[in-house]
Amino acid sequence: MGGVEGTGMRVRPASAGDRGAVIALWQRCGLTVAYNDPGKDFDFALGMPASDVLVGEVEGAIAAAVMVGHDGHRGWLYYVGVDPERRDQGLGAVIVRAGEVWLTARGVPKVMLMVRETNTVAEGFYHAIGYETAPRIVLQKWLPPQP
Repeated sequence: MGGVEGTGMRVRPASAGDRGAVIALWQRCGLTVAYNDPGKDFDFALGMPASDVLVGEVEGAIAAAVMVGHDGHRGWLYYVGVDPERRDQGLGAVIVRAGEVWLTARGVPKVMLMVRETNTVAEGFYHAIGYETAPRIVLQKWLPPQP
């Protein structure tokens, strides 16, 4: 994936060794919640045919990350985060674009993401980089844990 001119950030697939740094980044960005285990999510997505975690490095440190996955038709971006100390430098747009490129390379025609309705800053960011609000209702059901 390489570096992105003007940002000083190099994007690459995450490795298992990045787990702690990526989870810490997601936590600093306020992306984790009690009912989602970011470690399990990282492990589940890492390096799979239909999912992965991408990281952006600046000066050798992970400054941005995104978990990406697809079902063959819709691609999804999860846990999009930029180190709060490095915001407003274009890194968010770069890591989102890296997720889009990952999906495009797999023939996925559409990318989706969800933003909590209270996160108006994130909503504004996504609108600024070309995303639009989709008039949909998201339904959910918790499945029982497997033994």
